[in-house]
Amino acid sequence: MSTSLIAGFVLGFSLILAIGAQNAFVLRQGLRREHVFPLCLTCAVSDAILIAAGVAGFGTLAQIFPWFETAMRYGGAIFLTWYGLRSLSSAWRGGAVMEVGQGQTASLKSVLLTVLAFTWLNPHVYLDTVVLIGSISAQYEDQLAFALGAMSASFVFFFSLGYGAGLLSPVFARPRAWQVLDVVIGVVMLTLAAKLVAM
Repeated sequence: MSTSLIAGFVLGFSLILAIGAQNAFVLRQGLRREHVFPLCLTCAVSDAILIAAGVAGFGTLAQIFPWFETAMRYGGAIFLTWYGLRSLSSAWRGGAVMEVGQGQTASLKSVLLTVLAFTWLNPHVYLDTVVLIGSISAQYEDQLAFALGAMSASFVFFFSLGYGAGLLSPVFARPRAWQVLDVVIGVVMLTLAAKLVAM
């Protein structure tokens, strides 16, 4: 296994390990066992596309179009605020989903559209995958192996998160646990939105 491949995997995994809007959504859907495979696949493929773009040298997009970063930042902040308030509202009401795998099921279309918004409206994803991974890959002789390593990290992470969430099912059989999760997700979303506006 090449050094470039391992370096790409380690960097890619470390960048997506922190809890964020996308990860929180995947965790929640994994707990509900709703559309886990297509959700994880969409996240991983989106990351792969962005990583490929970065390694291919498209990390200068924000420099070419100065308005791009600002538009993505405020668009992402609006979306995160809406979702964060919705999560807090759900926690306040309680009882929306009392047991894992039960309650009102979201459609595949709505789940995929939501996670695509979390992914593509988040300016940080461009900084992490396109700019950072793209620039670091230039330091390695085998850039293809580096990119494949980073892409592999995304697939391993998202599928582990989505399907590993099921291990927490006994905990989330209690209504209070869902309320706590919704509060945490809501706070994370609103915090990220505030950081985007303050950038």
